[in-house]
Amino acid sequence: MLVATGHRRCHLRVVARRSLSLMMALCLAACTTGGEKEKLRPVVTAEPPTKADTWKGVATDADEQRIARLGIAWQEGLQEANKTSPKDVEAEGALLLPRAGLARPAPTPGSYNCRLIKLGRVEPKGPAFERFKPFFCYVEVEGDLLTIVKQTGSQRPAGRLWEDDRPERLIFLGSLALGDEEQPRAYGEDAKRDMAGVLERIAPFKWRLVIPWPQGNSKLDVFELTPVAQQPQ
Repeated sequence: MLVATGHRRCHLRVVARRSLSLMMALCLAACTTGGEKEKLRPVVTAEPPTKADTWKGVATDADEQRIARLGIAWQEGLQEANKTSPKDVEAEGALLLPRAGLARPAPTPGSYNCRLIKLGRVEPKGPAFERFKPFFCYVEVEGDLLTIVKQTGSQRPAGRLWEDDRPERLIFLGSLALGDEEQPRAYGEDAKRDMAGVLERIAPFKWRLVIPWPQGNSKLDVFELTPVAQQPQ
């Protein structure tokens, strides 16, 4: 009897241990399966908007395409200008070199002496190189952005400067005031008045605003901006 009873107790212990081992194995299997399901669960992540995404969200489709085709405007405008006025083009130096942009393109707020050069022709008999008299323009801070306003003349561009993914340039989106209008129309309000381009620093204290495929008689408009100590009256 004693031997039989001891054998039974031993048998019960073995069964209990096996049951416990089985339960632990099932638990571990359940944890592992759950973990694998967690790993396999799809995770959706959204990339933060880039600087280019920000200005492209403001620009019209037409102006975004104009900026995308800036290189072609440089190529065709310079090619035509060099055929008729090679010495004038050469005399402008870095102002008319397509890849002359330097680091830190943001201009200092204040008044600037500005002048305009037009390159390329739209009409077959139009001029391929035009240089205009200097005028004054102004750079100021508006919220988180810089703005450029042409202060004098019958056609006065005005617009905001936006950061771009390319650190050597800022994107200009603006509009044109005509005649005795006190304020230009809001950008995007009138496609015929809208302007889009690129602002670059090309030398110490010298910038250029380049407008590709402007609404006029040229293929590229290049504004030179040089700070002046004396504010115009």
